[in-house]
Amino acid sequence: MPEVSLDFPRAWFEFTDPAPREDPEDAEQVFRCDLTWLTSRWTCVFGSGCHGIAAGRASDGCCTLGAHWSDEDDEARVTKWVERLTPETWQHHATGTADGITEPDEDGEPRTRRVDGACLFLNRPGFAGGEGCALHAQALREGRHPLESKPDVCWQLPIRRTYDWVDRPDDTRVLLVGIGEYDRRGWGPGGHDLHWWCTGAPEAHVGADPVYVSYEPELRELMGDPAYEELAKACAAHMAARYAPHPADPV
Repeated sequence: MPEVSLDFPRAWFEFTDPAPREDPEDAEQVFRCDLTWLTSRWTCVFGSGCHGIAAGRASDGCCTLGAHWSDEDDEARVTKWVERLTPETWQHHATGTADGITEPDEDGEPRTRRVDGACLFLNRPGFAGGEGCALHAQALREGRHPLESKPDVCWQLPIRRTYDWVDRPDDTRVLLVGIGEYDRRGWGPGGHDLHWWCTGAPEAHVGADPVYVSYEPELRELMGDPAYEELAKACAAHMAARYAPHPADPV
């Protein structure tokens, strides 16, 4: 399956967070956003062309490895949603109820339990309650957005938020928040060994809307409303200029 190179020209937009600081003593926050990625036509193709990150497990999508919790609050939030799931809506309800939803990975870091080689929240093909993430489906049934029910890493993918402290020449310090593409490098050294990854694959750049539009709820959650509004204006201007496009996008 073809994928573009990890290294190509990108356009970045950097701006100070327009939201007022809660504490004047807090450092300024500056966003650095990848316009090339955010204006690309990537879209999730799970169930409609996704090859999966593990060979021979296309139906897993990116759920093969399970999800690492970002913190205790992340796990607690998801645990409350798990209480809404039933054996009819969650294929591995019995396992999750009996053994819990968390297990340590190879390095002892907590993540969602894996069952038969994939996350226990993944309903497999043929399950009467529907294929795919049980937490995602539960949110949709309740008319809610899946970012409320799923682990942080799951609803954020494939957007990557990073934090870096930057010391300026005048001895001031700012927190640089990166908003960009979660490409193979985002997975760490093991990302290069994934069977397939969608962000660089032309097969997944078939969305009707650019990422900054299709992922508006996620971006608002990651950045805040004032910052998203500023980003959206920059993305619209970038699309009009159309320089440094994502190479996986259709020509």
